[in-house]
Amino acid sequence: MSRARPEPVDVVKNRRDRALAALVSGVPYIATMGITFDRRGDELTAVLNYQDKLIGNPLLPAIHGGATASFLEVTAIMELSFHLLWDEIESGRMDADTLTPETLPRMPKTIDFTVDYLRSGLPRDAYARARVNRSGRRYASVHVEAWQDNRQKLFAQATGHFLMPAPASSGQG
Repeated sequence: MSRARPEPVDVVKNRRDRALAALVSGVPYIATMGITFDRRGDELTAVLNYQDKLIGNPLLPAIHGGATASFLEVTAIMELSFHLLWDEIESGRMDADTLTPETLPRMPKTIDFTVDYLRSGLPRDAYARARVNRSGRRYASVHVEAWQDNRQKLFAQATGHFLMPAPASSGQG
């Protein structure tokens, strides 16, 4: 019995990058905030690219707490959404080549989001990674950590709970 050959790595990388680009372009707020995503395999690192408009306290100066919270929430939602989308693409239920903001599946909706501000966000780029603690059919729990110069010195962390979108085939929304 012959086994199917695995796809070339560049084909898989390209498909993942297209899926992520479609997902990010479907949320205009991400561009407004100046957030980008670095993808390595299935791991996403969000980057909050520094801009003067992010400063909340010019005397320190420090990144505004609302900008920090938004950055963490966007990171959590994108992590959760990317893995949902990737599962759909890899199973063959969706085609990465046909994804547009209009054809993307619905995103999870925030139930609650708790941020711990551990230190001031300095006027420089910030990074965040999210970990999905639980993801079921109706509910997901995600933890996010943000840092700047040193991954071991977090400046904020958050935990969020999300309502998962109903599958498109169920007729619910």
